[in-house]
Amino acid sequence: MGEPLHLAAVRRSYDTVSEAYAAVVKAPAELDPLSRAMLGAFVESVRDGDRGPVADLGCGPGKVTAYLAALGVSAFGVDLSPRMVETACRAYPHLRFVVGSMTALDLADGELGGILAYFATHHTPPEWLPVVFAEFARTLAPGGWLMLGGYVGDDEHVRPTRAYGGHPVSYESYFLPADRIAELLGQAGLVVAARMVREPGDGNRRRDAVFLAHRPQPANAAEPPG
Repeated sequence: MGEPLHLAAVRRSYDTVSEAYAAVVKAPAELDPLSRAMLGAFVESVRDGDRGPVADLGCGPGKVTAYLAALGVSAFGVDLSPRMVETACRAYPHLRFVVGSMTALDLADGELGGILAYFATHHTPPEWLPVVFAEFARTLAPGGWLMLGGYVGDDEHVRPTRAYGGHPVSYESYFLPADRIAELLGQAGLVVAARMVREPGDGNRRRDAVFLAHRPQPANAAEPPG
């Protein structure tokens, strides 16, 4: 299977806005209390489970990857944009960042103890989300956790022309209902344990949602000691 057509536009756009994006994207400590609480629950789950490293997919300038590492999580970042990866490597040279796509992760089956995809999937056309979520399920170890955060809506499709410092962009954004996203996660074999949906307001221009999901353990598997 060749590379999906939408990836070229997303890569080109974020290469263009990488420096401007890094300047405006919030660090985790600047997030609202509810978002920090969900991120904290994810950190505790993956750190205590100790099933493997955590991949921050769509890591952008690496601020959240660095936050995870500072809290004792073995984390590395993956981003589609080479310029974003360069920016992250300059800011956090002690951490690992690689170029990659969520549609075909260069990772072994069950390699990860956790996946963070934080506002990283809304540029994915809906027909490609099952592929992305299947990759999440494939690369997670049994008992591993996913935190998926992003914008939601009523099957909306947006084509912005400029973003982040007025730079021209060519990506598109897709906002699915939260129930549909949960359904797709379930179809990929992931169990949604919690979700938070926030309405617009208090700085939020659009409805967004965070999902905590895990890859179930086999029925006869024993929990790891600890």
